[in-house]
Amino acid sequence: MLECRSVTKKFGDFKALDNVSIEAEKGRVFGLLGPNGAGKTTLIRIINRITIPTEGEVIYKGRLMSGEMVREIGYLPEERGLYKKMKVGEQAIYLARLKGLSMAEARKELKEWFVKFGIRSWWDKKVEELSKGMAQKVQFITTVLHKPSLLILDEPFAGFDPVNVQLIRNEILRMKEEGATIILSTHNMESVEELCDDIALINRAKLVVTGPTGQIREKYGSNQVEVLYRSSQPIATWSKYFTISKDEEYKHLRRAILDVNEGAGSQQILSELLGSVDIVSYRELVPRMNDIFIKLVSEK
Repeated sequence: MLECRSVTKKFGDFKALDNVSIEAEKGRVFGLLGPNGAGKTTLIRIINRITIPTEGEVIYKGRLMSGEMVREIGYLPEERGLYKKMKVGEQAIYLARLKGLSMAEARKELKEWFVKFGIRSWWDKKVEELSKGMAQKVQFITTVLHKPSLLILDEPFAGFDPVNVQLIRNEILRMKEEGATIILSTHNMESVEELCDDIALINRAKLVVTGPTGQIREKYGSNQVEVLYRSSQPIATWSKYFTISKDEEYKHLRRAILDVNEGAGSQQILSELLGSVDIVSYRELVPRMNDIFIKLVSEK
């Protein structure tokens, strides 16, 4: 669906992006990750043709991205922007018309979205009367109203309470099921875990890693297990199967995090532990994207 090939962007002597290549496939959620100032927003602006790359190119549906193709994109920028003095309904219709909907289509679609998001009563209110979260609901609706085949969301959950975060997540997953390609730029690692099929991590203008989320977990995540056990003392055994990362009091028990050595299995670890402690539970820990993010950025 979308391919950025060796994209570099310079502002004078400063490189905002340095030879970055990514691919976002149809019907998948692509997470664009990185610390503040890494170059994520610059890449998003290049995809949207708000700015052009110094080197490299953007390919959309097999063709060089053009101004006409941008009409197929839904873009929710991190910087929110609605006209404060306009009424919500008038502004939503205006933005829908810019995306090619007729007046009748805009009214019909907006009415359905406003009911779905529980904001029907806001139609005649001015934008300046809305809270940040309320205004963001309106902006999300106007971003997806024209059913874009490529949806770019920059920090879409900022300002939302948990109920509305789940509402937006459900809509993202629904649009994915309908075949939309979604690029999600966020610092919310929980959302990455829940939504993203693939990710790219950019740091200091360079691409650090990209690929399917599961493969990146497997390659860069730590192989750890959690053991809950009864004992008045921490696990004291030396082992060729694991090293102890953490051992602490946990409610009325103790909790140990073990870094498993390469080639070691659960049966070997349990056999060794059962001789010294009374085990209550044992489970493998799935590597968290938050830990992998911190690890890779720190290493670079």
